[in-house]
Amino acid sequence: MLAGLLRSVFGFAQFRANQLEVCEAAVAGRDLLLVMPTGAGKSLCYQLPAIARGGTALVISPLIALMEDQAAKLGALGLRVGRIHSGLERGVARQACVDYLQGSLQFLFIAPERLRVPGFAEMLAKRKLALIAIDEAHCISEWGHDFRPDYRMLGQHLPGLRGEGDRAPVLAMTATATPSVQADIIAQLGMVKPTRFIHGFRRENLAIEVVEVPVPERAGAICGLLADPGRRPAIVYATSRKNAERLAEELSLTLSGGGTAGRAGLGRRIAAAAYHAGLDAETRERVQTAFQAGELEVVVATIAFGMGIDKANIRTVIHAGLPGTLEGYYQEIGRAGRDGGMSRTYLMHSYADQRTHDFFLNRDYPPVDHLNEVFKALRAEPQAVEGLRAGSRLGEEEFDKALEKLEIHGGARMDFGGGVTVGGTGWKKTYAVQAQYRAEQFEKVLRFTEQNECRMAALVRHFGDVADAMRRCGVCDVCDPAGAVLRLFRRATAAERELAQRIVEELWGVAYKAAGTLQRSLDPGGRLSRNEFDGLLGAMVQAGLIEIEEAEYEKDGEVRRYRKVKLTEAGRELRAGTVINHPSDEDLSLGAPMELLISDGLVEEFGGRAPAPARAKKGKATAKIGPATGAGGKGLEAAEPVRLTAEGEAVAGRIREWRAAEAKRLRVPAYVVLHDRTVAALAEARPRNARALLEIDGIGLAKAQKFGEALLELCRGEPGG
Repeated sequence: MLAGLLRSVFGFAQFRANQLEVCEAAVAGRDLLLVMPTGAGKSLCYQLPAIARGGTALVISPLIALMEDQAAKLGALGLRVGRIHSGLERGVARQACVDYLQGSLQFLFIAPERLRVPGFAEMLAKRKLALIAIDEAHCISEWGHDFRPDYRMLGQHLPGLRGEGDRAPVLAMTATATPSVQADIIAQLGMVKPTRFIHGFRRENLAIEVVEVPVPERAGAICGLLADPGRRPAIVYATSRKNAERLAEELSLTLSGGGTAGRAGLGRRIAAAAYHAGLDAETRERVQTAFQAGELEVVVATIAFGMGIDKANIRTVIHAGLPGTLEGYYQEIGRAGRDGGMSRTYLMHSYADQRTHDFFLNRDYPPVDHLNEVFKALRAEPQAVEGLRAGSRLGEEEFDKALEKLEIHGGARMDFGGGVTVGGTGWKKTYAVQAQYRAEQFEKVLRFTEQNECRMAALVRHFGDVADAMRRCGVCDVCDPAGAVLRLFRRATAAERELAQRIVEELWGVAYKAAGTLQRSLDPGGRLSRNEFDGLLGAMVQAGLIEIEEAEYEKDGEVRRYRKVKLTEAGRELRAGTVINHPSDEDLSLGAPMELLISDGLVEEFGGRAPAPARAKKGKATAKIGPATGAGGKGLEAAEPVRLTAEGEAVAGRIREWRAAEAKRLRVPAYVVLHDRTVAALAEARPRNARALLEIDGIGLAKAQKFGEALLELCRGEPGG
């Protein structure tokens, strides 16, 4: 039945991964929690079961744009849809209520705050629902990255909405929820023996790049990146409304077409606009609609933009500053590449971002004294918020934030008429715990920027999928330094290579050593700074010689964090006296230990320092900037397509055939093995040795070690690996 409805109603020939089992559970009437990445097809998992069960499905969604988008798509399929939210005229909302009570709707979308309206929940309870779908369910949990206070009341209304007997199942859906948030969603909603479907956090077609960029240089770097048409459409996330407007204006003045042609005025201007909560609703709608339709190529936004955006061909997502949580960051970068095409994301950061975060944390989590002042003014009898605010010594924003936190933590109770009464006294403890939790969330973001493990693997592990976190993505700046676009690497100096050898020897025969202990024992004179030593450790992680694991211990009631450094199998294979070579033109073999590449900031073309001769990528004396996919390119100039000879075409054909087989073996898309441009470059150059192979754009050290022998054989006309 479900397969037939999938074809007849939605026009799809088959289910995507994991959709069928979720739909079957929902049709059977089971409560379920669905955590599935953006673009993986969560919406179908409530829409199809709703049609199969008959009646009306209630869909609760936190953003107007989100429900309008989904309602429009269902309406276009000929389904009967109503919606009720603050952005509609009163007559439209009233008619939706009438249609609902008459049983003529298949879907009714509502915003959670509508449940505050007296009598609204009772009106909904007059009809038996097919199911209740709660979208963006992470907003329910106060431990989630995007908590909405209006969502917290859903649990108290659900028993009445579900009905008696054969109760309507509750489907909670989100793209981002850590294990603790998943547990909290289930508890807050009072879900009955729910089935958990936690699927697919890994995104094979996202190349993540993290680079330290001073705040004054970010605008120039972003304009330089997006001048290449291949990196558009794009979303740029700014840290404030003011920054969003300034960046959008600078982008609009940047000429596309790339390189000198753009600077000479021969290109065309980039269509860019700002989007944030400070704009009026009409402007926000106009920007969003234009972006969806392709009339805008770039949106520069605060985190207010994105939920519900269903634009498949976004090629680039840039964060012009650190996000507050890894959950929010993952959801935002997940808006790129939903068409399956290779996309790249850039996270720019510096110490200044920590100060910005501290400002927002202090604003959103005011001192306990503020909350206590408001709490003392509350009574058992309802009081108007306006009167309490007027009588407070706090400013308007300070008062509203303190009251909001009191309500969340049970110190205040709001009635449906807008009055507020005193709550319980246990709010201080839970408030302190949540404030500390928020601070720790940002600490995890900082560690993400500093660590030297595969970016995608780190995110997958954060969401609890430890098994999948063992696999490297092969395309991020850590896995493939040579493919990085913004981030510059230099080769290790002779002294650094000697110290790396000593680190290997120091770790020989022990399970691990703390990073601080390791530095003190090898550099007692303190010649290297902490950052310099960390840079060397990072290079050794990228070379596959060591692993670094975050750990903690408790001392004197305080939790202290440290890093465990231990040898990998490759590191243990290095016997004492084996030299970690700086490869020369005469001495490089694919079986030799990988050269050490140390992160060295932002490349020259995007506002960084001019590369010194020792500061190079892939053996070049100067850094190269790649196109949207991250392979090396020609500065900012648009890359010309390679024209191959007949012999070159034959080589390219052999490589593509090998690539298809290798991708099938590794269970990854073909472009993860080699990009098309890299295939063409190989076929054109036909390298004969390892040094020549590393000169090919898109062939980094990891790929050379993994595929080098096979590629050299293919280029020589031999069968290959």
